[in-house]
Amino acid sequence: MSIQSLLETMDQLQEAHETLLGLAQEKTQVLVRNDVDQLNMIVNKENKWVRTITEANQQRVQLIGSYLISRGYNPNPKITVSDLVKVIFKAEDKQALSEAQQKLLATIKELKDCNEINQQLIEQSLAFINYSLDLVIGAPEDDMVYRNPHQNKSGNRIGMFDTRA
Repeated sequence: MSIQSLLETMDQLQEAHETLLGLAQEKTQVLVRNDVDQLNMIVNKENKWVRTITEANQQRVQLIGSYLISRGYNPNPKITVSDLVKVIFKAEDKQALSEAQQKLLATIKELKDCNEINQQLIEQSLAFINYSLDLVIGAPEDDMVYRNPHQNKSGNRIGMFDTRA
Protein backbone atom coordinates (compact mmCIF):
# COMPACT_ATOMS: atom_id res chain seq x y z
CA MET A 1 0.00 0.00 0.00
CA SER A 2 1.18 3.47 -0.90
CA ILE A 3 1.19 6.39 1.50
CA GLN A 4 -0.53 8.55 -1.15
CA SER A 5 -4.09 7.83 0.04
CA LEU A 6 -3.08 8.84 3.57
CA LEU A 7 -1.62 12.08 2.23
CA GLU A 8 -4.89 12.78 0.41
CA THR A 9 -6.82 12.25 3.65
CA MET A 10 -4.40 14.56 5.44
CA ASP A 11 -5.08 17.17 2.73
CA GLN A 12 -8.83 16.76 3.33
CA LEU A 13 -8.27 17.28 7.05
CA GLN A 14 -6.15 20.35 6.31
CA GLU A 15 -8.83 21.84 4.04
CA ALA A 16 -11.57 21.20 6.59
CA HIS A 17 -9.56 22.78 9.41
CA GLU A 18 -8.73 25.80 7.25
CA THR A 19 -12.44 26.23 6.55
CA LEU A 20 -13.19 25.98 10.27
CA LEU A 21 -10.49 28.57 10.93
CA GLY A 22 -12.14 30.94 8.45
CA LEU A 23 -15.50 30.40 10.13
CA ALA A 24 -13.96 31.01 13.56
CA GLN A 25 -12.46 34.29 12.35
CA GLU A 26 -15.79 35.27 10.86
CA LYS A 27 -17.46 34.32 14.15
CA THR A 28 -15.19 36.75 16.00
CA GLN A 29 -16.50 39.65 13.91
CA VAL A 30 -20.10 38.44 14.31
CA LEU A 31 -19.69 38.26 18.09
CA VAL A 32 -18.33 41.80 18.16
CA ARG A 33 -21.31 43.01 16.08
CA ASN A 34 -23.71 40.95 18.23
CA ASP A 35 -25.40 39.46 15.16
CA VAL A 36 -27.18 36.41 16.58
CA ASP A 37 -28.72 35.26 13.28
CA GLN A 38 -25.35 35.23 11.52
CA LEU A 39 -23.84 33.47 14.54
CA ASN A 40 -26.41 30.67 14.25
CA MET A 41 -25.58 30.24 10.56
CA ILE A 42 -21.87 30.00 11.32
CA VAL A 43 -22.45 27.44 14.09
CA ASN A 44 -24.49 25.28 11.68
CA LYS A 45 -21.70 25.45 9.10
CA GLU A 46 -19.15 24.55 11.78
CA ASN A 47 -21.16 21.50 12.79
CA LYS A 48 -21.13 20.24 9.18
CA TRP A 49 -17.36 20.68 8.94
CA VAL A 50 -16.83 18.95 12.29
CA ARG A 51 -18.71 15.92 10.94
CA THR A 52 -16.49 16.02 7.84
CA ILE A 53 -13.40 16.11 10.04
CA THR A 54 -14.67 13.20 12.11
CA GLU A 55 -15.20 11.10 8.98
CA ALA A 56 -11.79 12.03 7.53
CA ASN A 57 -10.13 11.23 10.84
CA GLN A 58 -11.76 7.79 10.90
CA GLN A 59 -10.53 7.25 7.36
CA ARG A 60 -7.03 8.32 8.45
CA VAL A 61 -7.07 5.71 11.25
CA GLN A 62 -8.20 3.02 8.80
CA LEU A 63 -5.51 3.94 6.28
CA ILE A 64 -2.82 3.88 8.93
CA GLY A 65 -4.06 0.46 10.05
CA SER A 66 -4.03 -0.81 6.45
CA TYR A 67 -0.52 0.53 5.91
CA LEU A 68 0.73 -1.14 9.10
CA ILE A 69 -0.84 -4.47 8.08
CA SER A 70 0.77 -4.23 4.64
CA ARG A 71 4.16 -3.76 6.33
CA GLY A 72 3.66 -6.67 8.73
CA TYR A 73 2.83 -4.65 11.87
CA ASN A 74 -0.17 -5.12 14.11
CA PRO A 75 -2.74 -2.37 13.51
CA ASN A 76 -3.45 -0.11 16.47
CA PRO A 77 -6.06 2.68 16.30
CA LYS A 78 -4.00 4.74 18.73
CA ILE A 79 -1.02 4.99 16.35
CA THR A 80 -0.48 8.61 15.38
CA VAL A 81 0.99 10.04 12.23
CA SER A 82 4.18 10.74 14.18
CA ASP A 83 4.40 7.07 15.09
CA LEU A 84 3.80 6.08 11.49
CA VAL A 85 6.57 8.38 10.24
CA LYS A 86 9.00 6.42 12.41
CA VAL A 87 8.25 3.14 10.61
CA ILE A 88 8.26 4.49 7.03
CA PHE A 89 11.47 3.73 5.16
CA LYS A 90 11.13 5.86 2.01
CA ALA A 91 12.56 9.30 2.70
CA GLU A 92 10.20 11.15 0.33
CA ASP A 93 7.12 9.51 1.90
CA LYS A 94 8.44 10.26 5.36
CA GLN A 95 9.08 13.90 4.47
CA ALA A 96 5.72 14.40 2.72
CA LEU A 97 3.82 12.94 5.65
CA SER A 98 5.81 14.98 8.18
CA GLU A 99 5.14 18.19 6.25
CA ALA A 100 1.42 17.43 5.99
CA GLN A 101 1.32 16.74 9.72
CA GLN A 102 3.17 19.96 10.62
CA LYS A 103 0.92 22.03 8.38
CA LEU A 104 -2.19 20.48 9.93
CA LEU A 105 -0.89 20.97 13.48
CA ALA A 106 -0.16 24.65 12.77
CA THR A 107 -3.70 25.17 11.43
CA ILE A 108 -5.20 23.38 14.44
CA LYS A 109 -3.18 25.59 16.83
CA GLU A 110 -4.35 28.73 15.04
CA LEU A 111 -7.94 27.47 15.17
CA LYS A 112 -7.61 26.75 18.89
CA ASP A 113 -6.29 30.27 19.54
CA CYS A 114 -9.13 31.84 17.57
CA ASN A 115 -11.71 29.72 19.42
CA GLU A 116 -10.25 30.81 22.77
CA ILE A 117 -10.75 34.45 21.76
CA ASN A 118 -14.33 33.70 20.72
CA GLN A 119 -14.96 31.96 24.04
CA GLN A 120 -13.69 35.02 25.91
CA LEU A 121 -15.95 37.28 23.84
CA ILE A 122 -18.97 35.11 24.65
CA GLU A 123 -18.11 35.05 28.36
CA GLN A 124 -17.75 38.85 28.39
CA SER A 125 -21.05 39.22 26.59
CA LEU A 126 -22.80 36.97 29.12
CA ALA A 127 -21.24 38.89 32.01
CA PHE A 128 -22.49 42.15 30.51
CA ILE A 129 -25.99 40.70 30.08
CA ASN A 130 -26.04 39.54 33.71
CA TYR A 131 -24.80 42.95 34.87
CA SER A 132 -27.48 44.70 32.81
CA LEU A 133 -30.18 42.44 34.23
CA ASP A 134 -29.00 43.14 37.76
CA LEU A 135 -29.21 46.88 37.09
CA VAL A 136 -32.74 46.68 35.74
CA ILE A 137 -34.21 43.99 38.00
CA GLY A 138 -32.01 44.43 41.02
CA ALA A 139 -29.32 42.30 42.59
CA PRO A 140 -30.42 39.31 44.66
CA GLU A 141 -30.37 39.98 48.37
CA ASP A 142 -29.08 36.69 49.67
CA ASP A 143 -27.27 38.24 52.62
CA MET A 144 -30.42 39.29 54.45
CA VAL A 145 -30.87 37.49 57.74
CA TYR A 146 -34.43 38.62 58.30
CA ARG A 147 -36.97 39.46 55.66
CA ASN A 148 -40.34 41.00 56.43
CA PRO A 149 -42.90 38.55 55.02
CA HIS A 150 -45.07 41.44 53.75
CA GLN A 151 -42.30 42.86 51.57
CA ASN A 152 -41.31 41.60 48.13
CA LYS A 153 -43.75 38.75 47.65
CA SER A 154 -42.91 38.68 43.93
CA GLY A 155 -39.51 36.97 44.18
CA ASN A 156 -35.94 37.22 45.30
CA ARG A 157 -35.02 40.39 43.46
CA ILE A 158 -35.98 43.93 44.35
CA GLY A 159 -35.94 46.06 41.22
CA MET A 160 -36.40 49.62 40.09
CA PHE A 161 -39.90 48.94 38.82
CA ASP A 162 -42.84 48.78 41.21
CA THR A 163 -44.85 45.83 39.92
CA ARG A 164 -47.72 46.59 42.30
CA ALA A 165 -48.49 49.92 40.65
